[in-house]
Order: sequence, then C-alpha cells, then structure tokens
Amino acid sequence: MSRLAQTHGLTDVQREILSTVRDFVDKEIIPVATELEHRDEYPQDIVDGLKELGLFGLMIPEEYGGLGESLLTYALCVEEIARGWMSVSGIINTHFIVAYMLKQHGTQEQKDHFLPRMAAGDVRGAFSMSEPALGSDVSAISSKAVRDGEEYVLNGQKMWLTNGGTSSLVAVLVRSDEGHPEGTAPHKSMTTFLVEKEPGFGEVRPGLTIPGKIDKMGYKGVDTTELIMDGLRIPANRVLGGVTGRGFYQMMDGVEVGRVNVAARGCGVAQRAFELGVQYAQQRHTFGKQIAQHQAIQFKLAEMATKVEAAHAMMVNAARKKDSGERNDLEAGMAKYLASEYCKEVVEDAFRIHGGYGFSKEYEIERLYREAPMLLIGEGTAEIQKMIIGRRLLEEYRFQG
Repeated sequence: MSRLAQTHGLTDVQREILSTVRDFVDKEIIPVATELEHRDEYPQDIVDGLKELGLFGLMIPEEYGGLGESLLTYALCVEEIARGWMSVSGIINTHFIVAYMLKQHGTQEQKDHFLPRMAAGDVRGAFSMSEPALGSDVSAISSKAVRDGEEYVLNGQKMWLTNGGTSSLVAVLVRSDEGHPEGTAPHKSMTTFLVEKEPGFGEVRPGLTIPGKIDKMGYKGVDTTELIMDGLRIPANRVLGGVTGRGFYQMMDGVEVGRVNVAARGCGVAQRAFELGVQYAQQRHTFGKQIAQHQAIQFKLAEMATKVEAAHAMMVNAARKKDSGERNDLEAGMAKYLASEYCKEVVEDAFRIHGGYGFSKEYEIERLYREAPMLLIGEGTAEIQKMIIGRRLLEEYRFQG
C-alpha cells in the first residue's frame, strides 16, 4: 500500500506526525472500528487517544497551546484516520472548523478564551448551518437572533449537527436583522454565535435542547443531532468577531477548508477499500487460481488504484493552495467533488470483488459501502460543487468579445 497516495515535499516533522497517526490507526482504530460501528457506539477510547496525540490542536497556533501545523498536515492526518474509520475523522473535522473560524475571525478575547481549551481537547466544537427545511440553500435560514440589551435571544431549529451531543461549543449561523435595513441581501444579514453548552442530550442549557441522536444508514458512532433554540440567551460578546452580519462569510470560509477535509476523508476511505479489495483478490480462488489473476479483476484494481492516486493529488493541491494564502475555492470544490465520487466508485468495486461476502457484516467492506454515500452530501453536494467550479471557471476564462 505504501506506493499509493504518497505526498512529496513533506518536512521531517510532517512525516513523523503522519507515521504516528498511521500507527495509531492500525493499532487502535481498525481492529475495533467495525464492532463499534455496528453498535453505533461513540469511540471514547479512540477520542482520548487522539487527544493525547494533540490532534485536536493540530492547526491551532502554538501561542494557544496547539501544534501550529498547516492545512496540508491536517488533511493528511484526516486521510489516515478516515482510512481507519470515517466517523472518527468527522469528530475531528467539526472541531477543527470551529477552531479555524475562531482563529481567522474571532476577537482576541474569544481566541484567548476558547483556543487553549480547544487545543487541549477539553472543549469540543461543532458548527451548525442547516435547518429542517433547507440544505444547500443557506440564504433560506429562518432561525433568528433578536437584540435585547447586552444579549441576543435566539429562536429556531437546526439540523445535522455532527458532535451535537458531545460538543461543548457550537458555532450557530442565524439571521440577525439588527443594523441591516429591509431588502438587505440575505447573506449580509446573518451572524455566527458561539454557543457554549454542556455535553449530552435534552436541555443542555436554558433555551437550548439537543433532542437525541439521528439514526443513520452509516457514519455511526459519531453523534448527529438536531438543535432547538427556544428563547436562548447569548451575550453580545459571543458574536463571532464581535460584529453582526458577517456570519455567512465566516461560515463559508470554514466550509471551504472543510471541503478539503471531506476530500481527505474520501481519499482515506477509498484507500482502505482498495487495500481490502486487493487483499481479498489474492485470498479468494476461482477456477483453480487467485481471482487477482483474472484479467477482469486486474482491470478493476488498476482503475481503483488510479482513482485513489488522482483524488489524493487533487486533495493535496487544494490544501497547499490554501496554505499559500491564495483563494482555493476552485481547487477545494474540484477535490471534494472528485474524491467523494471516486470514493463511492472504489468502494463499490471493492464490494464487487468480495462477491457475496461483501454483503456480510463480518466483512469490513460492508461498513465502507454504507459510509461512502455520506461524502457525496457533506459540505455540499456534487451539484453544488459543480456550480462553484463552473462559476470560478467563468471568472478565470472570461471571454473578451
């Protein structure tokens, strides 16, 4: 497997971090992932291990107790973790997006208050945009914040929160019309609030309820929830960045790096599917020889490996573009689109190689087959990615007629 998905030009520190994470995945995640997934059990021991490795603070600056690493390092770590169990990478990702938004957009007081505890893993992050009546159409958000003295009162219902129950800090995007006259574009009248809460389910603070886990086809173990705000009071100093009306842009910045993360997850799951497929093809015999010796299976393996390599290269390119300080929405959209689609295809080919055994819960590929579809939706569907890519291409290749 070492020949696939290699990343050239890494520093010694990056290689050491990745080697440590890969060893952890092989020893602590892969052996227990399928059993925990079938029980839909939160992987507390694994999360504690990642906390000890310092991964919750991987991209948080050293001045706040983090490792101060790049998006590329983070994405490569996520790729390794998703190779072990995609749900674990989701636990890290939502935390990372909130920490990134704080680092990029928070006030100094907000950074000082949250980032050291987030770096230590003592505060776990989640973020919330979606609502029951909307998905990709963020402009249709109906949850609202109204100013009341030195506080805001939040009301509304949010949907699809990864880490909704286990988190203690949620970045919530709501509509806030204060200071924005009627007729203001919807994306200019949205605000991100930093909502602190107790981990768990039920009423986790006055006015805030986490009803319980949503039962899902895959992506189990990690808690995915709703969030209900009914007269939730939040101090004005918990507006991200201290100014209302900037929430949409803050969230989109977070989602942009999140798309690199989803691409990395797709790469990791695809790598694991290839590993399972190529191993099984050398163990299973038909017509007197390994099925790996049949040309039809070799063709599948060739296509799978090529897709793994291509998706990895695009993910790395998108991460490096962001690390350079350049705009990377085109590269991130392409990487997320390609990696998620290729992941689905590689997993299905590995499933086909397993034949009837792929349908059995005893085999790991069955779990991957249920997990891969989530990547087609998370951080924007394929259709949304194509819209982003198309618009950016028209900007770059504007016809001068």
